Amino acid sequence: MATAQTQCKATRRLRPDPLPDEATDATADLTTGWAGAAQWQILEVGFNGGANFLRLWQAWRKDVHRPKLLHVVCAFCGDASHAETVNAAPELNALARQLEDQMWGLLPGFHRLVFDAGMVTLTLCIGTVNTVLRQQQFCADGVLLSERPPPASDAESNIETAQWDLHTLKMVARLCKQGARLVCVNAETDLLENLAQCGFVVETLTGHSVLHARFNPAWQTRLPRGPRRPNAMVPSTCAVVGAGLAGSAVAASLARRGWQVTVLDQASLAASGASSLPAGLLVPHLSPDDSQLSRLSRSGVRATLQQAGALLAHSDWCATGVLSLAVDDGRQLPPANWSTLHAAQARDWGYGATAAMLAQCRPATGGWWHAKAGWIRPASLVRGFLATPGVTWQAQAKVAAVKKVDGGWALLDANGALLAQAQLVVLAAAFDTTALAATSGASNLRLQPIRGQVTMGPVPESTHFQPFPVNGNGGFIPSIPVGDQAQWLMGASYERDASAVHIKQQDHAENLVRLRALLPSAAQALAPQFEGDEAQGWAGVRCATPNRLPLLTQLNTNEQESTTAQLWACTGMGSRGLTFAALCGELLAAYLHAEPLPIERQLADAMSRRTHKLL
Repeated sequence: MATAQTQCKATRRLRPDPLPDEATDATADLTTGWAGAAQWQILEVGFNGGANFLRLWQAWRKDVHRPKLLHVVCAFCGDASHAETVNAAPELNALARQLEDQMWGLLPGFHRLVFDAGMVTLTLCIGTVNTVLRQQQFCADGVLLSERPPPASDAESNIETAQWDLHTLKMVARLCKQGARLVCVNAETDLLENLAQCGFVVETLTGHSVLHARFNPAWQTRLPRGPRRPNAMVPSTCAVVGAGLAGSAVAASLARRGWQVTVLDQASLAASGASSLPAGLLVPHLSPDDSQLSRLSRSGVRATLQQAGALLAHSDWCATGVLSLAVDDGRQLPPANWSTLHAAQARDWGYGATAAMLAQCRPATGGWWHAKAGWIRPASLVRGFLATPGVTWQAQAKVAAVKKVDGGWALLDANGALLAQAQLVVLAAAFDTTALAATSGASNLRLQPIRGQVTMGPVPESTHFQPFPVNGNGGFIPSIPVGDQAQWLMGASYERDASAVHIKQQDHAENLVRLRALLPSAAQALAPQFEGDEAQGWAGVRCATPNRLPLLTQLNTNEQESTTAQLWACTGMGSRGLTFAALCGELLAAYLHAEPLPIERQLADAMSRRTHKLL
């Protein structure tokens, strides 16, 4: 009987299907009022083959009075394979191809896609709709209920009988700002009562089943407490301490949103610390249980690939793919069936290595192929970030103290002289962040220095390595262009609680041992360089946290003026600065501007909640 009643309710639509132009009219209504806005944020419950996003994107492009940034969030059930990606009208084909290029690896969870130099973002939230909406936090200017209502839970498999239930609408209302517009296509009569209970006032209901409403509750809405409450800051002045990957990525993300950012560094050149590594691997973390670090690393790799494609020349990076090996350091690979759990979407990320890939590896070594991975020159990426309009960087400016002043923060040198003053300050000075945080009144951060050394040299003539990097206990990059010559790189060593950066011959010998464990034939070919004078070395100090997750946290959380003056720390990325820097920059921007989170709130909290244990 219950099933029959549900089916009966599902047929109580004002019209079975919308007219072809109704969705276009719906998206047009959601752009009303965006002229001159700093940003505009739209939530779509559904995906509709990306058609609604494409219409919004096109409208943004054509409007000379458009907002500076457009954010669209789509929450929907199931995956979004290539076959389902784009449902575009002919005039949208050019935009549809750009969307399709980024529609890969869409496992359950959040995926941030960026367009038009980062000024348009699409955040895909894939999973049970109520669950993924609970993991978001932003203030929507408009809501589009598209397609059919989502299942109420994972157990509800019959979408044909699903309803826009009250609980789902409450999740939607939680993300709406006062006055937000709501449009629903294929509206049901039962929807009216549920919308009213959630604070929506219906304005029009056409004979074509298109409902227009506005969020105007009769009660006072409460905003979440804590450093991530959606009270947007107005872009003003920002000072970032540290011109490495973390600091430069933060500077670029904030400058795109209108901040005037000054980056200060004690060195004479940008990327003079750990980010001066000649080349590093960009590769997701592996774990049999798909841990928080693994899921965060996939989001970080996607963010960095987007930035590398936009900012770097072909000689500064290459998405070659990377082979990871199971070695004697306890590294574990995912189960063999991992890539079949979500079919093509998981295989986009990687799969078990083939015999051909393992041909030059240590006998009987298991391996995993990372399809979305490669090598990057960190310093080139730093320079690309610092070239963002609105970013100024100041060399030989060693900050010794951070002091609170009226309306912001003052950065002082060792003699007490003023180096910079800004409303917002971000400490991204690696291990030095601990001392700077203490001068601001925060307790010392538990950050650990970890020394690393790599060995490198020219690729011998007539030597043929595999055409992709191999990662295990250390990583081997077979060929990096250096002028007219190709160079190989092996490392890095991992020495905890060490901060010396001089080159050690012992570390060269240990890197050779690591190479023999990965690629015996390559080690044999390069042994003369390791043992002679041809091999060169680079050493740097990474900064890590106890649980190997990056640290992104507000340090003045007890102050009442958090919307006028804030102090943040962005550091502790260990050996994964390439993976996490761009993601942390976008996450900080989302916090400051009440934007959609690029990752699930649970993952974002993992980089901040533990701060209470570190301070």
